[in-house]
Amino acid sequence: MSIEKGRAYFRALGLEERVMEFDVSSATVELAAKAVGVEPAMIAKTLSFKKGDGCILVLAAGDARIDNRKFKYTFHMKAKMPTAEEVLELVGHPVGGVCPFGINDGVEVYLDESLRRFETVYPAVGSANSAIPLSCDELFEYSKALAWVDVCKLPEA
Repeated sequence: MSIEKGRAYFRALGLEERVMEFDVSSATVELAAKAVGVEPAMIAKTLSFKKGDGCILVLAAGDARIDNRKFKYTFHMKAKMPTAEEVLELVGHPVGGVCPFGINDGVEVYLDESLRRFETVYPAVGSANSAIPLSCDELFEYSKALAWVDVCKLPEA
């Protein structure tokens, strides 16, 4: 079970008590925000993109959208998402619970600048009913992110 991979990851760091599991789904940004009790933008959604035979993960604020031009400029490839089956196989977590914790070897992780607006963000922990509160510095460290990138656009106010 994917939540167990996520829990084991944080157990090894001594942070398992921070993992939240809900009686309701947190599979979408809106559902996660309602379950956690925060604004949707504070949910750190994990987006998967095909890269050769593998994939990369980009964590972004819940209200951010991929900017295809910025993405292509940064990663030198089109932003093409894998199927749900491919995500589970390539990353090790199902869609709705995809996160950068306890993932398969070789998956590159990046954090989008859209997250830096918040002191605390809430990524999933491997299931469609989980989250963990992390500062952006903690998220960078624990996700083993390779870099901060600017590949998203925010909604216009």
